[in-house]
Amino acid sequence: MAIAEMIICDELPFRIVEAQGFRKVCRSLEPRFQVPSRTTAARDCIKLFKMEKEKLRQIFKTVGRVSLTNDTWTSIQNLNYMCLTAHFIDSNWKLHKRILNFCMIPNHKGETIGKCVDSCLQDWGIDKIFTVIVDNASSNDVAIEYLRKFVGGHLFEGKYIHIRCCAHIMNLIVNDGLRDCDDSITRVRNAVRYVRSSPARMEKFKKCIEKEKIDCTKLVCLDVSTRWNSTYLMLEVAETYKKPFLRLEKDDDSFVRYCRSVNLGPPNSNNWERVRVLIKFLKIFYDATVRLSGSLYVTSNAYFQELCGIQSHLSKMSQSNDAVLKCMAENMKIKYDKYWGSIEKTNLMIFIAVVLDPRCKFSLLHFWFKKIYGGNLVEEMIAIVKHLMMDIYWEYSIVYGSSSGVSYSEPPSSVDPTMVDSDSQQSFWIEYEQEIIESNLMNKSEIDQYLEHGCEARAPNFDILDW
Repeated sequence: MAIAEMIICDELPFRIVEAQGFRKVCRSLEPRFQVPSRTTAARDCIKLFKMEKEKLRQIFKTVGRVSLTNDTWTSIQNLNYMCLTAHFIDSNWKLHKRILNFCMIPNHKGETIGKCVDSCLQDWGIDKIFTVIVDNASSNDVAIEYLRKFVGGHLFEGKYIHIRCCAHIMNLIVNDGLRDCDDSITRVRNAVRYVRSSPARMEKFKKCIEKEKIDCTKLVCLDVSTRWNSTYLMLEVAETYKKPFLRLEKDDDSFVRYCRSVNLGPPNSNNWERVRVLIKFLKIFYDATVRLSGSLYVTSNAYFQELCGIQSHLSKMSQSNDAVLKCMAENMKIKYDKYWGSIEKTNLMIFIAVVLDPRCKFSLLHFWFKKIYGGNLVEEMIAIVKHLMMDIYWEYSIVYGSSSGVSYSEPPSSVDPTMVDSDSQQSFWIEYEQEIIESNLMNKSEIDQYLEHGCEARAPNFDILDW
């Protein structure tokens, strides 16, 4: 099986086992070893896959609920694909990510996607779904509705199962704003396309970099116009080479002709200043996308915090003296409000994740609701979240059992010494106090006890699962 593992881990073709060099290495390590054929290697890979799949299937029987992310796309060969990924926490409080299915699908219709997901879940024996994260396509709304109807085991009949992909919505928001800076972005894009179009042009550009004594090893990269984060990275690197591009305009007439041939000239000083401001403006969106796209650490508790930061950023930029920035921010704010502008438009599970972060609990929601909705509606909003939180708690209590077993250090005795005349009296009052303490704890759920304690201090490397 070691060869099968090597083929899978290193993504090698099956024919590697028949390569002359590979066989020579095997003979040098152990002359008696019989190198398998490519057919045997392929058979071993399938056997290993089935073994690992069965192990994972057994794990799914022991874990709690599973969250899913589902992505669909069309390749350049015009083939439709779907990738379904499971995210779950094991009994040791470790986060796991596993790709359950990567397959071709006939089309992107919602019912087709829903049926494929349902079939995959049945194959893995997964019957406890918590949430499904999908992008904002209308077909995904149909797919989620299909899962609500035909896949069992949901909390509250799947009312909160649907979570829209934050990165995808961020993409829609930023793309709306970038339309107002199309001229400067297009000029820089044309300049980058020119120097990337041939080795000779790249060599000329490198000479300009040397003359300007720019100490940067990054190479300019062309963006994908529909992916704003690639546009951000293109602008970030290109702005570093502002002076070399201006020098190239003076030294290379063909560069100027090329840029003018597409109805715009090379980027001028005003364009570069606009790009510099734009990079600073977009950085918060890029950083938030990177943080929320992580799969090796918990991000659900950070979702709302990132939304708060973005909303605050857009509100501030909407008051900017820069007319272009102000217009960008206002357009992006409209799109932001469309998806996240009110509590009714946001999946309440996002707020539950915030409360279950011991650094925030209800304090962050209190602060933010007051800032957005004003003092009159804060308690109403908090009550909605609290009500859902208790509903979830009682749902889990039914399945897993309820206990108030939260340990605390024993409080000092509050018995008045003047009331104690003898050892027997002291013993009586101590027993009485203990009874009161235990009675109070028994009347409080674990949630109540958790919320009564203050928030944890914010630490740079805080691990919420380890806590």
